[in-house]
Amino acid sequence: MDITLDSAHWLDPVGLQRPQTLIKTQPFPFFVATDMLPHSLLPALKQDFPAMGGAGYLPYDKSACGKSVNALIEHILAPEFANAIGNTLGIANLAQYPTYVSISRSLNKRHGTIHTDGKSKVATALLYLNDNWENAGKGCLRFLNRIDDIDDMVVPEIKPVYGTLVAFRRTENSFHGHLPFEGERRVIQIAWLVSAADMERKAKRGRLSQGLKKLLGWIDRKIGQGRDDNASHR
Repeated sequence: MDITLDSAHWLDPVGLQRPQTLIKTQPFPFFVATDMLPHSLLPALKQDFPAMGGAGYLPYDKSACGKSVNALIEHILAPEFANAIGNTLGIANLAQYPTYVSISRSLNKRHGTIHTDGKSKVATALLYLNDNWENAGKGCLRFLNRIDDIDDMVVPEIKPVYGTLVAFRRTENSFHGHLPFEGERRVIQIAWLVSAADMERKAKRGRLSQGLKKLLGWIDRKIGQGRDDNASHR
C-alpha cells in the first residue's frame, strides 16, 4: 500500500456530518462518528502502532510509530479536519490552538475514572483502532450526567472499535469515564490546549509519567486493582 497516495482519503471532514454521526450539545457538546477509516488500512495501522513502555496515555513519539500511524496523526491535526471537529463542537477555528498528542496501547484498572479533563484543554478527540470489542462494557467510553455515577449515561456507552472518532468540548460538567479494564486498548488522543505554556507543561508531565510507568508499572497495576466502578477524581 502506498501510504502517501492513499492517506488523503482516510479522514473526510464531511464524514462528521453524516446522518449516522451522533451529535449532542447538552449537557456538554460532543459527537460520536463511526467508520471514519477504511478497513483496508487496519493491517498497516496495527503493524505501525507503537510498542508502549507502560499503560495509559503516553506522549506521542513519531520515531516510535510506523508510517501509517504518523500519517494518520498528521491528518487529524490538519487545519481542515481540526476545524471540522471544532465546528461540530461549536468551537470556531479549533486549529488555532496548540495540540498535545498521546497514544495508549493498554490500560490497567486505575484508568477511566470519572473526570472532566483539566481547564487547560479546549477540546479532546479520541480515535479508536481496535479490531473489535467483546468485553461486556469494560473499557467502553461513557459520557455522564454526574461525577459520582458511572451508570448515569447521557447516551449508550461507546465501544472503542476501529474507525470510531469521539470528540468533546471541555466544560465544567464534561463528565466521562469507563468501567475498569485491564489489557490492550489502542487509541490516539488529540488535545487542543488553551496556550503554548499549557502544552509545554503537559508534555513535561507526560515525559515524567512515561519514565515512572516504566519503573513503577507494577505499583500502578496494584493501585488499580482496588478501584471500584464508580471511582472519580476531580
